[in-house]
Amino acid sequence: MTFRVGLLGHGTVGAAFRELLEERAPAIEAAVGVRPEITGVLTRSTGDFESVVGGSDLIVELIGGVEPAREYILRAIQAGKHVVTANKAVLSQHGEEVYDAARQSGVQLRFEAAVGGVVPVIRVIHETLAAAHVDRVHGIVNGTTNFILSEMTRTGASYEEALAEAQALGYAEADPTEDVSGRDAAAKMAIIARLAFGAPVHLDDVPYEGIERLTADDIAYAKELGLSLKLVGTAERLDGGISVRVYPAFLYGAHPLASVGGSFNAVTIESPAITEITLSGPGAGGPQTASAVLGDVISAMIPPPTPPAPAVPQPLVTDVVSAFYLHLQVADRPGVLAQVAEILGLQGVSVRSVVQRGIGEDARLEMVMHPVLESKFLAAVELIGGLDFLRAPPRVIRVIEAPFAE
Repeated sequence: MTFRVGLLGHGTVGAAFRELLEERAPAIEAAVGVRPEITGVLTRSTGDFESVVGGSDLIVELIGGVEPAREYILRAIQAGKHVVTANKAVLSQHGEEVYDAARQSGVQLRFEAAVGGVVPVIRVIHETLAAAHVDRVHGIVNGTTNFILSEMTRTGASYEEALAEAQALGYAEADPTEDVSGRDAAAKMAIIARLAFGAPVHLDDVPYEGIERLTADDIAYAKELGLSLKLVGTAERLDGGISVRVYPAFLYGAHPLASVGGSFNAVTIESPAITEITLSGPGAGGPQTASAVLGDVISAMIPPPTPPAPAVPQPLVTDVVSAFYLHLQVADRPGVLAQVAEILGLQGVSVRSVVQRGIGEDARLEMVMHPVLESKFLAAVELIGGLDFLRAPPRVIRVIEAPFAE
């Protein structure tokens, strides 16, 4: 018996998926009793959508972008076809529309590859932990930025040099903006938050910062204190609502994400029922994504779970408590530290540690704060930014405490 698969898109991932499916088809048939077979392919220049859908039991969408992918996914669902997609753009911007359509049509919608490469975070949250009350998810969900920061740490390379290396190895696109700005990670965290909390989280609800402004000084500071510098996504229940955000952060060595290097992704899920679990694996590359897509196809060949339940709106919390690192380039003259400390104190910000480096025109203050409400700290930074002895805008990086170090 044949399970017919229609493929939309035949780029790097699409070609890798087709090759992997053909290679693994005999083993899949032996395991589940049905043999998957590509019965139609649609590309920009070849194929017909209606013919591909009409001749398939399941559609794999690997076109990318929002349109026409969104339209194709909805039309396939409405035609009663199961859908597997790796499209984070569609799900993070039009997820509720797609989920509702899948529920109404009674078909499967699977999207493991949209978030963490081969890391099965979607399946674990949606299926394995369906009965758990998830409190927080921390994630390194962009392999490109993790590779860049790992190279900066390992070799002492500048951001520009590490980015060029990532591009040469195929981890970064020629235009890396989506990755390095944090937008790619924000889209993935929106999808994760929707599943973890059952709330309609849209990409536009997720504030994000990237890694473009990070420097060798920041890496040196991390090394000196035994910290790791990562681009982290956080989704958590907070103050009766939820907070979802993406930002560079220093991690203490005991944090489960601190040792995740190279292009790997990792996600830590916290719940009272399980304490915490960490999933890690390759997050970038055509073969890796293709493997996750094929896993979803196999799951769709077996009696399925239902699509995500209807979302319940929840308040979005944007002002959160965090520890912070503050880097200041200052003129080396008396009273500088006292003025900075006075402004921080007036805003209720407490300093954990401070280091002064250099002299003359190369003087720098590097400070770490105790956890404080973000609005208070940023108000202090804005005031500090107006002081006449600053030689460059203040640079801020969040510091994630190590709750599992005790």
